[in-house]
Amino acid sequence: MMDRYQVVVIGAGPGGYVCAIRAAQLGLKVALIDKDEPLGGTCLNVGCIPSKAMLESSELYHAAATRMSDHGIGIDGLSLDLAAMLARKDRVVDELTAGIAGLMDKNEVTVFHGLAQLTGPDSVRIAAGVEPVEIAADHIVLATGSVPVELPFLPFDGERIIDSTSGLSLPEVPRHLVVIGGGAVGLELGSVWRRLGAEVTVIEMMPQITPFADKQAAKALERSLKKQGIKIRTKTRVVSAEQGDDGVTLRLEDAKGKTSEVTGDRILVAVGRRPFTEGLGLPAAGLQPGPDGRIPVDEQLRTEVSTIRAIGDVVAGPMLAHKAEDDGVAVAEWIAGLVGHINYATIPSVVYTEPELAAVGLTEAEAKEQGIPVRAGRFYYRANGRAKAMGEEEGLVKILAHAVTDELVGVHIVGACASELIAELVLAMEYRASAEDVARTVHAHPTLSEIVREAALAVDGRAIHA
Repeated sequence: MMDRYQVVVIGAGPGGYVCAIRAAQLGLKVALIDKDEPLGGTCLNVGCIPSKAMLESSELYHAAATRMSDHGIGIDGLSLDLAAMLARKDRVVDELTAGIAGLMDKNEVTVFHGLAQLTGPDSVRIAAGVEPVEIAADHIVLATGSVPVELPFLPFDGERIIDSTSGLSLPEVPRHLVVIGGGAVGLELGSVWRRLGAEVTVIEMMPQITPFADKQAAKALERSLKKQGIKIRTKTRVVSAEQGDDGVTLRLEDAKGKTSEVTGDRILVAVGRRPFTEGLGLPAAGLQPGPDGRIPVDEQLRTEVSTIRAIGDVVAGPMLAHKAEDDGVAVAEWIAGLVGHINYATIPSVVYTEPELAAVGLTEAEAKEQGIPVRAGRFYYRANGRAKAMGEEEGLVKILAHAVTDELVGVHIVGACASELIAELVLAMEYRASAEDVARTVHAHPTLSEIVREAALAVDGRAIHA
């Protein structure tokens, strides 16, 4: 007889393990299945966390090489120990994955390691060891995440043609890293290796890097990255590739049809991710992915099979770890008979470059397309005392408010600590605050958060320090 669980979660990334924890907190009997031994999925093992560790280390190295003298700090004999930097990154990951395993024990979640395959609407086979294990479930949650998109003429080989996973563990600094894709992944990894001494060229087919971002914010970030020596070519696509003794030569074509070439010893393909459902056995459970590879769900993330829900990257919405986490919490609460909550309009996006870019809500162009009249308030880092003291004077906060009601419509930040500053605006938008609400809120002095308040004041043309 099969063991039966009230909730079986397939996939132990941010969405899956958070869903398992929340379901267990609510008193449900829960099993969590993942094909890999360390829990945490892509984000924790080869994505969000290791990339931030490398960004932090490379920024410290770059600051030591270029900025410490401004503070009266002299550093002689500066050197790069890449092996030690990579080892630190791995330690950070190991400590956090061990923490997730501890949380499973604490919450009495049964963990299975192996490939999971649906065998029906309420049963799962787990290929673990010699004998597969089959378990039954009242509710199944699919949280299998996503994998990098591969270009047909540039298949990943882990050496010259690399994805984000390989890009986090290169044994030596590339001579010339060519990044295909100007989104968060490409810009972050491009920044890491540029700081450590590589020549970096970013190729983006859209008119701007970070295509999701407000145009003014994207341009501000592009200017900063170019100052750091990153070459950026927008409105340009890769049409073919040829491998040679010195690396890989890409043939490029711009929007006007003009062709050119660029050669790199490493090519990082970062053109997006696709849902990962291969081998999951969806047909056996009566499910079929949509044309985009995602699993269709309703407003409570239920699939067309009543016992199965899906969350995170395998369903519609931004492929972001924090979005998956909120999906997971809401699903656990719905299964337990509570009221789950997800507001997709207030999910922030962040690019962890230097400076950072963070955004929530609509861009100015999107507001115009939707017929929403807005007023914009802008305030620049260079006019803020704390930013000047930190030596972080590049960037701005841009707040969009409804021209009639003053309700916040969108916020776009480029600058130091943008990933932290955006949280205040996410909270404000969640409670449908106005620009005036933010402007009337006292912000400590001197802090970067004062830039947020000044931008809110600027919506009404009354910024104090402009």
